[in-house]
Amino acid sequence: MAENYSFTYSFVTSQRLHLWLKISLLVLSFLIVMAASGMAQDVAVGQATATVLATLAVSSTAALAFGNVYQGVSSTIANNNASASVFTITGAASSGIMIFMALPNYVALADGSDRMTISFSSTDASVDTLGGGNPTTMAAGSGFQNINPHNFPAAAVIGAGGTTNIYLGGKVLPTIDQTAGAYTGDIILTVAYTGN
Repeated sequence: MAENYSFTYSFVTSQRLHLWLKISLLVLSFLIVMAASGMAQDVAVGQATATVLATLAVSSTAALAFGNVYQGVSSTIANNNASASVFTITGAASSGIMIFMALPNYVALADGSDRMTISFSSTDASVDTLGGGNPTTMAAGSGFQNINPHNFPAAAVIGAGGTTNIYLGGKVLPTIDQTAGAYTGDIILTVAYTGN
């Protein structure tokens, strides 16, 4: 019985040794593969960059000034008239901009006791990318002339000098019994970069 026990012990020990050798070879093979693949790798460092453009600034530099008007007599100011409204936009040169203008339907007395109709035609605005600031001297080809102030062109840009001007004309229509006094209304210009 002692011999049989010894034989069984040897067989089990031999099996364990054989299994240990297999596991050792497998681990060693894995380590060799890992070392070889580690030698085939490389590392590079890149950068992320961005340049923030100049802030857009918008100012109203001249009002749409109809001056004295008579009861029952309409008055029109063209966008190339010295009395046209002038807005000045400054920002990053040659950058695409979106332009939106909120136009009033009427002008009113300060106390709100009377209103007078104001209207804008589809040719009452101009966009001057040379940034001259004078509606009477806008050069041909320096932007967009005689365009719709309700729908500015998608291709509008800040001029190469960093300035663009908007010129706006319009028409007031006083009634025959319009109350005498000074009438005003807000014209609101909103401008944003398009990313183009």
